[in-house]
Amino acid sequence: MVTHDSRETFYFIRHGQTTWNREKRVMGSSDIPLSGEGIKEAIKASLTLRKEPILTICHSPLLRAKSTASIIQENLPGTTLVEIPELTECNWGSKEGHAKGTWYDEWMTGLEVEGAETFVDFMKRANIGVSKALALPGPVLIVAHLGINWSIKKFLNLDSRVEIGNCIPERYSYNANRNLWLAQKLPA
Repeated sequence: MVTHDSRETFYFIRHGQTTWNREKRVMGSSDIPLSGEGIKEAIKASLTLRKEPILTICHSPLLRAKSTASIIQENLPGTTLVEIPELTECNWGSKEGHAKGTWYDEWMTGLEVEGAETFVDFMKRANIGVSKALALPGPVLIVAHLGINWSIKKFLNLDSRVEIGNCIPERYSYNANRNLWLAQKLPA
């Protein structure tokens, strides 16, 4: 689990836009590439992130996150790229490629979706992936998916209902005086 001992500061960015994002379709573990817009978003985000003291860029093995991480690294000289399989988005099984519906909220309360990971299994895996990332030399940037961002916010007791857009960098900082984590969107 991410705790105040994990890191003083780390960063997260959701991958750039894909055609399925634009069409409001659930991707999950389907390996959908970045769209032209997603590539532009990653380049823009890299210009913001190059102002931050990032040493390691950890990413999901899915093409949309891997490509975003590679584009960002081009503007962050001296950083190391590390692929972490546990940062893969949740496997949504039979729901991949479809619009998010009422099943999504029900899944979080225990509904089993055909061929999908359970909520509990996904949270455990996400926790392992984030912990692996934060054990590396930092500050660390995690390039992954909405579900991974959601799980980080759940672990840190932050509002997980606020969905982060594609390629919006966030800085997570631990405030020892207040004994809590803070998430801050970085200006473009």
